Amino acid sequence: MTRARLFASLCGLVFLVNLARIVFAPLLDVFIAEFGIGEATAGLIVTLAWVGSASPRLPTGWILTKVPRHHVVLVSGLVLAGSSALAATATTVEHLMIGAFLMGIASGIYFVSANPLLSELYPTRIGRIIGIHGAASQVAAVIAAPFVALTLLVDWRLSLWAIAVGAALTTGYTWVAARDAELPAAGDADRDFVAGALSEWKLIVTALAIVGAASFVWQGLFNFYELYMQSKGLSSWASGMMLTIIFAAGVPAFFFGGDLADRFPHVPYLLGIVGAFAASLLVLTQVEGLIGLIVLSTVVGLIIHALFPAIDTYLLDTLPDSTRGSAYAVFSSTWMLTQALGSSAVGSLVERGYAYDTVFASAAVVLGVMVAVLVLVERTGRLPG
Repeated sequence: MTRARLFASLCGLVFLVNLARIVFAPLLDVFIAEFGIGEATAGLIVTLAWVGSASPRLPTGWILTKVPRHHVVLVSGLVLAGSSALAATATTVEHLMIGAFLMGIASGIYFVSANPLLSELYPTRIGRIIGIHGAASQVAAVIAAPFVALTLLVDWRLSLWAIAVGAALTTGYTWVAARDAELPAAGDADRDFVAGALSEWKLIVTALAIVGAASFVWQGLFNFYELYMQSKGLSSWASGMMLTIIFAAGVPAFFFGGDLADRFPHVPYLLGIVGAFAASLLVLTQVEGLIGLIVLSTVVGLIIHALFPAIDTYLLDTLPDSTRGSAYAVFSSTWMLTQALGSSAVGSLVERGYAYDTVFASAAVVLGVMVAVLVLVERTGRLPG
């Protein structure tokens, strides 16, 4: 029961952590008008949030070899509360960028510490627990657009203030839950960060090869999804609905995808997801009309969100206690830094005159080729699984 309370508090905290990363996507057009910036600069704001999410993961991994995991989780909540308040007071685009970067840092600290903690709290149900935890974070992505729309009736800053207050309250409850819970001792064996990461380099490289490019493309896609839908002739309201749909599909994808990750061989399952994402994205670029876009948005959302519990289960289930925190931090840091550049890349290409359909169709083809190569390598038995 005490572990269940801690798990529930972590689901609440991850909701806010993910909302802090996603909230900037539906605010891009507001920032463009408010600060008089172009698409590339707007994309950079989002990129900074995700670069911030990547930047603390390596040092956090080292800290986890010295400090209990739940202590680091609590620090992430405090950082989120403070940085959200900082972003809410922004009067210049530079000020806003600093706030977005620090909000990203809070998420990076959280995920590197919370995911290993979850896998050690429930070692026999890693995929299912990661899936439920991910579904809680995905609910934040679903409500991000309507949440921002409601706050815009007052002021866009209200959305950031709400995150700040929520983070402070949830962090306090998490502290109480962790104090009363019987915590696992599995992380005690992970005490040499460098040696732990180096000993698992093959697994880390394999995971990055499978999901790195897909997550890079996904970052660019969802952060510009409203503008992309508008380029296909949809209204601003309908475009926001499409963003909500693609995120809403992620809730069942996380929930059921975690269960499937426990049941299927890890590497073939991951390659299947990435291949299906590439195919659905290519079809999306060819579709016009409201009904077709609703269907394809749902399909893309279901597929891509199944990737995240799958990759976490692959690593956390495969890594031993002695290297789990260290190796996962190295993977997570590199992975987040790679995908963080996606928004800036898409914004720059669009500002240079390339159509959204052209950008995303090209990305889908490249992903398909990469999957085909990895499938051939996997058939030779050279990928650790």
